[in-house]
Amino acid sequence: MRRVHSMPFGAEITSDGIRFAVWAPTARDVSLVLDGNNHPLQADADGWHRHVSGQAHVGSRYGYRIDGNLVVPDPASRFQPDDVHGLSLVVDPQSYVWSDTSWKGRPWEETILYEVHVGTATPEGTYAGLMAKLERLRDLGVTAIELMPIGEFPGRRNWGYDGVLPYASDAAYGSPDDLKRLVERAHELGLMMFLDVVYNHFGPSGNYLHAYAKTFFTERHPTPWGAGINVDGEGSRVVRDFFFHNALYWLEEFHFDGLRFDAVHAIVDDGQPHFIEELANRIRQTIPDRHVHLVLENEANQARWLNRDETRQPKLHTAQWADDVHNSWHALLTGENEGYYEDYANRPLQHLGRSLAEGFAYQGDPSPHKDGIVRGEPSGHLPPSAFVAFLQNHDQVGNRAFGERLAHLIPPERLELAQAISLLSPQIPMLFMGEEWAASTPFQFFVDFESEPDLAKAVRDGRRGEFKRFKAFTDPEMSQRIPDPTDRATFEHSRLDWPELERSPHREFLSRTRHLLGIRRREIVPLLKSEYRGSQYKVSPENTLDVSWRFAESMLRLLANFGGAPMTVRLEDGARALWAGPNIDASSTNLQLPPWSGIILKGQSA
Repeated sequence: MRRVHSMPFGAEITSDGIRFAVWAPTARDVSLVLDGNNHPLQADADGWHRHVSGQAHVGSRYGYRIDGNLVVPDPASRFQPDDVHGLSLVVDPQSYVWSDTSWKGRPWEETILYEVHVGTATPEGTYAGLMAKLERLRDLGVTAIELMPIGEFPGRRNWGYDGVLPYASDAAYGSPDDLKRLVERAHELGLMMFLDVVYNHFGPSGNYLHAYAKTFFTERHPTPWGAGINVDGEGSRVVRDFFFHNALYWLEEFHFDGLRFDAVHAIVDDGQPHFIEELANRIRQTIPDRHVHLVLENEANQARWLNRDETRQPKLHTAQWADDVHNSWHALLTGENEGYYEDYANRPLQHLGRSLAEGFAYQGDPSPHKDGIVRGEPSGHLPPSAFVAFLQNHDQVGNRAFGERLAHLIPPERLELAQAISLLSPQIPMLFMGEEWAASTPFQFFVDFESEPDLAKAVRDGRRGEFKRFKAFTDPEMSQRIPDPTDRATFEHSRLDWPELERSPHREFLSRTRHLLGIRRREIVPLLKSEYRGSQYKVSPENTLDVSWRFAESMLRLLANFGGAPMTVRLEDGARALWAGPNIDASSTNLQLPPWSGIILKGQSA
């Protein structure tokens, strides 16, 4: 099988030759630069510039000369061998022959996500290197790999959120065919493949859209990264389609099973339908015949995008990253209360209970961290599978000054308790690469702006400036200890050390992870596929947490003691322990819970 997503822009192979199309509504003159030669383009009334060339071929280098001077890559380039400032390469997507013709994906309820940064996940830092690890991850119990953004970014190392050419998989990781081989191998092993995409901003280097398509942006909706993306003003139809086609491109041409949409709260749309709504509808209408999962990151906690239909299927988006679950856990486990943890530090266990039971801790409540601004919508009507829960991810680890993982911050017994609850609660769990063995390596913030020293300095200074409001970094000497994000060593320190998982204590931690994922597969996944009937939670004055989730035939119950003294809890008859912490007699009806311990039970639904 051959796969191609046809789109109105970029370089497309036709029976008459290669068609080149670029939207440049604010350029006076546009020429196609093809293998070193200029070809003037005629503009239509809508700002499109098109040309069909019989001289171009697969492998041709091309770009666009703007107003007789600046040469830019194709904003819809499929491949950039020479980075963001170089020429684009004509690619034939149909040259790759797929063998996964019967793959239709997997139901969402079976999802166990594993978030990966391709560049630091393996010694090679490539798609091929990651492909060699897939079987190991499958055997662990993972069912889905989620790649951090891979759209072409400046230099050779980046988290991916500084991408500027969202259709070109970054050349640092391999070719488009290498990426397709990774996806195909995952499907052979029964693994889904997800991709993190960024539709809220472009990176600071290599974004040339301002030079020829100023209306791609708008000053009406400023963002932390500058002018907002114009999704609701004049010319916004083309802008919206640019991103809608990008989503479909990854799902169709590369056969990804799901997308994670970064920071959609930063996409401001005053029109109707909202960008978020139309995006989901376009995808669902275009790909109705296989499992496609759409996941939001949305600080606004808008439950409206996650509603289900009468068959319990998502109307629009499948789920949202449950930051409230993470933030509550982190405040509870570490006692940290600065930055956004301020919203959780006053009552971390109450916030944790509510977010485990209902998805959001903030459901229209004022945020202390944001000076009392009300955040969130009621979410208790949604099933637990509408939320992706995690103890760590790239943001929560990498945005720390030193990139420490949770295993570096808290005692092992606390981490084991949190891990068990996280993997056995009915939300969809996600692991951040290396978390399964409590990796010793940090994950730090890194970029590569070696060819742009002024930008490198700005990023370096800005990174250290971010932490000046934190007590630990008010001392300038301490601030200077923060790793330099532009130094290659920062990137290298973040690379996973796979051999350590064969050593203690990582070997034992990995074994526990495998055991918990096995319980999840046998006991939790069947529950999620049944009808959900609601939840409830209670927090005692002694800091015990009692959460129950009711399904059609069974109930799942969490009991945990986060206090400083042992607690006795009377159990109902018929409940069966799926997991119990150390020194807990799960057979007793009068359950004794030592401090920082817990049990997860399964029984008949009331």
